[in-house]
Amino acid sequence: MADIDEIDGVSDEEVEALTAGEVLQKLEEAWLNEKFSPELLEAKTDLVDCMLEQVTEMEENIKRAKKGDFKVVLHRMEIDRIRYVLSSYLRCRLKKIERYTTHVLEQESNRKEEDVCHLSPEEFTFAKEYGTTMETHMKNLVLRHMPPNLQTMDFKQTTIRPNLDSYVFLRVIEDTDGVLVEEETLDTGEEIVDLQKGDQHIMRYKPLSGLVMSGAVSLI
Repeated sequence: MADIDEIDGVSDEEVEALTAGEVLQKLEEAWLNEKFSPELLEAKTDLVDCMLEQVTEMEENIKRAKKGDFKVVLHRMEIDRIRYVLSSYLRCRLKKIERYTTHVLEQESNRKEEDVCHLSPEEFTFAKEYGTTMETHMKNLVLRHMPPNLQTMDFKQTTIRPNLDSYVFLRVIEDTDGVLVEEETLDTGEEIVDLQKGDQHIMRYKPLSGLVMSGAVSLI
């Protein structure tokens, strides 16, 4: 792939100069993390936008290529691969937004200014519209046919939340010492582990969520 000049990196605090191949690698990591994480992670909007621009550029190069050039086939295969990763990543996020709409909107409303936003502006708009549509559908289809004393419903009481205690497979990207895996209980003591770079584990997601966000571990 051709080199790309400066783009926004994987966080708002740092801007990195990455090649197109490195951007794609970052996007694939974000895709797998999103796919295997039980919760909605930070939106990697900059990576998505960058790869969409790269696909457009590659398609323009194909149009200018000579007929019969074998490299055109390779470029088309690469474009298809990028499109698959992009579409799968975005579908995975939309699926979580639809399933955890109320929870996601609650998190966004309670988010402090310095906290990371997990929704892109487009996803936030979609979540609000989807939540409103589902509430209206429930009222029109079900509640209005119920007895008067049962026609009110607090939708927050029926909120579906991600299961952060589910187990995930992970690969350690950065050495991390003193990770509290299990808190102390009446029956067992606390469990603290040191994660070594390159190691692979299966662990409960909740104590690792911060490490997934920071990139110290990646889900596989």
